[in-house]
Amino acid sequence: MKTIIEPFRIKSVEPIRLTTRDEREQLIREAHFNLFNLDAADVIIDFLTDSGTSAMSSKQWGGMMEGDESYAGSSSYFRFEAAVRDLMPFRHIIPTHQGRAAERILMGIVADAESIIPNNTHFDTTRANIEATGAKAVDMVIEEGKDPSNEHPFKGNMDVAALRDFLEGNAERVPIVMLTVTNNSGGGQPVSMANIRKVKEVCDAFEIPLILDACRFAENAYFIKLREEGYADMDVADIVREMFSHADGMTMSAKKDALVNIGGWLALNDATWAEEARNQLILTEGFPTYGGLAGRDLEAIAQGLKEIVREEYLAYRIASTRYLGRALLEMGVPVVRPIGGHAVYIDAKSLLPHIPPLQYPGQALAVELYLTGGIRGCEIGSVMFGKQPDGSEEPAAMELVRLAIPRRVYTQSHVDYVIECFEEIVGRTDELPGYTITHEPRQLRHFTAHFEPID
Repeated sequence: MKTIIEPFRIKSVEPIRLTTRDEREQLIREAHFNLFNLDAADVIIDFLTDSGTSAMSSKQWGGMMEGDESYAGSSSYFRFEAAVRDLMPFRHIIPTHQGRAAERILMGIVADAESIIPNNTHFDTTRANIEATGAKAVDMVIEEGKDPSNEHPFKGNMDVAALRDFLEGNAERVPIVMLTVTNNSGGGQPVSMANIRKVKEVCDAFEIPLILDACRFAENAYFIKLREEGYADMDVADIVREMFSHADGMTMSAKKDALVNIGGWLALNDATWAEEARNQLILTEGFPTYGGLAGRDLEAIAQGLKEIVREEYLAYRIASTRYLGRALLEMGVPVVRPIGGHAVYIDAKSLLPHIPPLQYPGQALAVELYLTGGIRGCEIGSVMFGKQPDGSEEPAAMELVRLAIPRRVYTQSHVDYVIECFEEIVGRTDELPGYTITHEPRQLRHFTAHFEPID
């Protein structure tokens, strides 16, 4: 059939308050024009993030009732561990309350002020956790990944030649190499199996561990099935296992491709690093068999990992995201192509050429989306990545607005409403003002900064 239906039935609903534009104008002023500062109750369609915003299944809710809340050695932990190891066969699996906790623990072990950590593209918390140790985060995505209009099927790939050249002169300062799958900062673009394999070969040549930032591993695996030669007839779960067979460890936010509202883990093969990680875990997260999570959350993760690799779900997920992206392209809205898995990324730099990068065209578009339709998106541009460790400011490589679609939450009619809001905005983009920052914290400023429109 041509129609891609949601492969689930809705069993419980949450009401949405439909605000007016006058109300939203006041609300966004009170939020200092930062969409993170809005109350969720004042948002009609919330595309701020797909992290922790999924709708859980009836089996996940049922599993939560069976959660074993024993402090140590709970049966829920062992079900969680078995579910992770079924897809990701690492020796040591350490639960954490979310992905950034896994990042913080890992960086506390491997990084210091002399370290440099390459990645295809570091996302915000990964970069911040690296820089908090004094280390330097370096992005090495392929050139095609820097061009929003390029149709390369694997724009998340790391530039292997650049990585090899870099390690020739800096290997002693590189404790790990990371790959983010899919590449969130670069438009939700996947990494090919061939690229993962080649990056691992380079890492092995220099005896450097490869760590996957894997929070959207299932979507990446499905893109490999769709786009990479030799994988069309392979089960997604087997593609996932092959991906992780080339890695020495992983950080994971379960709030994405484990279909839960909280949770994550750090997985490692190195026993020494794992022992240090568990020591840090006890200090800041909890005992190694619960890691800051309740037993019920471990149960929900275990079930979610079974559901996320079902191909009927992934086909629906990718098709529904593509539906929004193609509709925007048809009306002339520039988006990152090809359409990613978890989000549609609007190229705000191209849509709003009259707004200079350091007047934050992504923020301008995000604010206007809220004013027009109560839609909350997320700027991924010079607000998020322009501030440098030395305090200076530089334009980001791309000025994007991410519409991250929560899993199993919205229907086609919600997406059609978003499309209609864009139709209303497209005819008056030249009226949108730039923004200036009036207050910002030292790190991760996009979460709490205050803005004002430029007259």
